Amino acid sequence: MAAASHSVQLGAPWGPSCPEPPPTRFHRVHGANIRVDPSGTQATRVESFAHGVCFSRDPLAPGQIFLVEIEEKELGWCGHLRLGLTALDPASLAFVPEFSLPDLVSLGHTWVFAITRHHNRVPREGQAEAEAVAPSQPPSLLVEPYLCIEQFRIPRDRLVGRSQPGLYSHLLDQLYELNVLPPTARRSRLGVLFCPHPDGTADMHIIINGEDMGPSARGLPAAQPLYAVVDVFASTKSVRLVQLEYGLPSLQTLCRLVIQRSVVHRLAIDRLHLPRGLKEFCKYE
Repeated sequence: MAAASHSVQLGAPWGPSCPEPPPTRFHRVHGANIRVDPSGTQATRVESFAHGVCFSRDPLAPGQIFLVEIEEKELGWCGHLRLGLTALDPASLAFVPEFSLPDLVSLGHTWVFAITRHHNRVPREGQAEAEAVAPSQPPSLLVEPYLCIEQFRIPRDRLVGRSQPGLYSHLLDQLYELNVLPPTARRSRLGVLFCPHPDGTADMHIIINGEDMGPSARGLPAAQPLYAVVDVFASTKSVRLVQLEYGLPSLQTLCRLVIQRSVVHRLAIDRLHLPRGLKEFCKYE
């Protein structure tokens, strides 16, 4: 991954001429069984296993990740979260289909990827399928803090799932970071973005706990507004949005990283002589 940084922009393309995208929110249009909280950042399927399709409130910008964390699971159902993009304006839909796959996709101009416990990596050109599904060892956050995807370079800090603060947080967090735990596990973080090309098309990438799964769809119309699709399906019951920083990390984020690297596990943060608000930020974000 380090070698890939030579072919990408140093930092995301946000700046004075291109301001950072607004915080991500869920659209007011969603499946019949979905309830979105007042902040627009948490979506919960309140019954059954279907009618859980959600959309982003706004079209995504190139390189902008729509990132969700799995908040709740529900036993007894077969299947997991589904992610993707659509060029359909959610507000223009006469009804929200029961399923993203195949119902929403059959309407056209929609690309959705089913997240499974295994086999989420997409074979690249010339790569054997066995290589694509084999577990990889992504660099530690301490070694390579950026995720490089085509022309974008994105801080990995908030892309990676984190366990509940506890005695073994330092061990569990490493399992998320190395993608040892199933991507369908509670507190895993999954995202979708698109990378445009000069020919007017774009590739859709799925991100799981800070690791790029590869281009899961190609040839998307980059000139059209593309909305994120999240299907809170079957055993996935509730998801919440995670907000990201683009470009240079904030001073708050840098302070958090320094503090986290200086303690054995997150419970030790309580013993530091720091303001309570900063301790909570370091433990939970």
